[in-house]
Amino acid sequence: MASPRLAALALFSLLAGGPATAQVASPGWFPVPPDAAFDTGDSWSNAGTTYRLYGVQSCLRGTSFTNAHGIKRDCGEASLAMLVALIRDLKPQCYEAAEAPQTKTAFVFCVAVRTEGAGKGSRIDLGTALIATGFAFAALKPDGSAVHAPYLEAQRVAQNSHTGLWAFRDLPDPNAIILRALRQASPSASASPPPP
Repeated sequence: MASPRLAALALFSLLAGGPATAQVASPGWFPVPPDAAFDTGDSWSNAGTTYRLYGVQSCLRGTSFTNAHGIKRDCGEASLAMLVALIRDLKPQCYEAAEAPQTKTAFVFCVAVRTEGAGKGSRIDLGTALIATGFAFAALKPDGSAVHAPYLEAQRVAQNSHTGLWAFRDLPDPNAIILRALRQASPSASASPPPP
């Protein structure tokens, strides 16, 4: 397993201009298996391992928003549906950036290369795509800072333009919920995270 820094450097050098087929031919890159079981809007399981998109936080299952027709919908299910759709459409290749062996979890970056049409050869980061479409969020650390800063900027753009789930006033921001729960569980551990 590569260190998170090396994995990020490899990913960013690939994104910065390697040949369009570099990720497919490079060792360490792998597709999301067709028989993967999708768990949340930012994770799937296969062969006893859970794969989570590094730096991405999906809406939490069991939380809801009211759609444009006035109907309550499960926010986690909306995130999950978008993840499945993007993976099936983009067919990204993933690279393990970090792991948590005690929980059998691998944190991955996933990238797709457009093979036809306008933008042929361009790369699409799956995390950015989920966040920019407004169906996922930039994951935050317990202190309220972004796990992966570029995702926070994609989230700001989606939020400011009311894209995806940001179009709904009662969107249950998962980061606010998670940070609130962390503060309640250990008030001294998170001295001053930003207010939700």
